Order: sequence, then C-alpha cells, then structure tokens
Amino acid sequence: MQLTNSEENYLKAIYHLAEGGDGGVSTNDIAAEMKTKPASVSDMLRKLGEKEVINYRKYYGVQLTDLGKKHALQIIRKHRLWEVFLVDKLKFNWDEVHEVAEQLEHVRSTLLTQRLDEFLGYPKFDPHGDPIPDEFGDVKARPRIGLNDMEIAQSGQIVAVKDSSAAFLRYLDKVGAYIGARIKLLDKVEFDGSVEIQVDQKTLFMSKDVASNILVIVS
Repeated sequence: MQLTNSEENYLKAIYHLAEGGDGGVSTNDIAAEMKTKPASVSDMLRKLGEKEVINYRKYYGVQLTDLGKKHALQIIRKHRLWEVFLVDKLKFNWDEVHEVAEQLEHVRSTLLTQRLDEFLGYPKFDPHGDPIPDEFGDVKARPRIGLNDMEIAQSGQIVAVKDSSAAFLRYLDKVGAYIGARIKLLDKVEFDGSVEIQVDQKTLFMSKDVASNILVIVS
C-alpha cells in the first residue's frame, strides 16, 4: 500500500500524540500538531480510514491500527537513522537535522534503510536520545525521568530531550547540557519550580519548563 508524504506525516503525528496513553487522539490535538484546521484533519482521517491504517470513532478519537502503527514506526525509524547520519557523518549540529530528516524519511527504499542502519553500526538512539525502532518495529526504550522529577542530591546522566526544537537545543548547547553529560540536582525553588543543577562541575539555574524537557537516567 502506498501512502503520500502527507499521510505518513499524519500517522507519525498520531503515533507521537498517542504515545504512553491508552485512549484515542482528538482531531483538535492532531490539528494543533499538524498546524492545520480541524476540517482538514477530518478529510485526512477519512482517507486514512479507507486505507485501514486508523480507526476513528466520534467522541472516542483516533487510534492507529496494527498496520498504521507499523507504518508510523518505519517512518520514525528512517527519520532517526537519517538524524544520526547527518550528525555523525555530515557533522550537522543536533539543532539542524530535524527539518532535513523530515524530507529524507519519505524515501521509500527498504534496502536503503537497511544499508543506512548497517553503515551507521546499528545505532539504538538518535542524537536527541530517542530510541530508534528496529526493522521489525521494536522499540527498546530505557527508564528515564524528567530532570525536574529528580530528588535533591540525586545524580544521573542526560540521555534525551523531549523538546527537539532548534531554539531549545541551541540553549542546551549554550549551557553545556548535552546528551551524555553528568548532572546533579542541587536544589528546587518552591516558588516557581526552577532548579539549581550541576552539569559537568558547572552550576547553573534552569526554569521548570526547561528542566521538564530534559530526560535523565538516575545513577
């Protein structure tokens, strides 16, 4: 079955919106994610329903079928492999790769994806710390918590970010909060939820919003 680039983008968006939850995804949430009008979403959902990649029931929301989830995971796999290639081989910064990978993820050669994975040494995570699905769609996630959920005096390692926008990643570069950095929570400000942390022996303050978008493995 052939899907258009736009249909693939919708499947990926629905997968991300549904991640970690059991319920359906609302058309309004999809419209916000895709930056379009709910009427346009409804038209697309009808097409996706006809291709049997989603189930949609009014008031219950949208859910991917097994076929739809399979397609979504393959798109995500290609996107994240291309991000690794762009950073590791072409020396892009991690804040520069998302839009380029958005274009490359629609290349439909299974052999190319397999060769790319092999060429990169079968990476498990992309430059932002997100797990890369394998060729069968299996995702090997690792336990991680938000920086703002750490206890005072706990230490750990930054392993991923929830926000992969260029502005946020440039901010992290500026303060030295990179993937793999050792981090320790020194204090939490009760008033606004901001935190005082130590990153590679450097002390700095972060807002609650920033801290909630940094994912850590406590160790």
